[in-house]
Amino acid sequence: MPELYAYTDGACSGNPGPGGWGVLMLAKDGETVIKQRTLNGGEAHTTNNRMELLAAISALEALSRPSTLIIVTDSAYVKNGVTTWIHGWKRNGWKTADRKPVKNADLWQRLDGAQARHKVEWRWIKGHAGHAENERADELAREGMAPFKTRPAG
Repeated sequence: MPELYAYTDGACSGNPGPGGWGVLMLAKDGETVIKQRTLNGGEAHTTNNRMELLAAISALEALSRPSTLIIVTDSAYVKNGVTTWIHGWKRNGWKTADRKPVKNADLWQRLDGAQARHKVEWRWIKGHAGHAENERADELAREGMAPFKTRPAG
């Protein structure tokens, strides 16, 4: 049975500003890639954290049936949020420990729902550190952002 990986990344030009997200999905048998799929998109006015979240959400929502997968992100915000912080936020009615509304609660709730039907292992890796799959996810995020960046007149 192949292992399923989703390498996710978000990008923003300015924060907030135009942004994009990218996902490289790989089905692997050992080190051999059996199947590959890419996803990306973007928004005209967003933040880097929102794009990181949308990448993970999009990977999960792209799966047509309940799956076991490993999501690899370079966002400590996403990894820590979904594996640790979210439990307290849900208990506190989507408020932080100091009773402030959780930032990006709409996307955290969507991510929580999207992962509920899957068995997900979350892994963090350092971004821009030569991981080929993470670099590809970054390229996809930048491609997703491109249509929303304003071009200088010329």
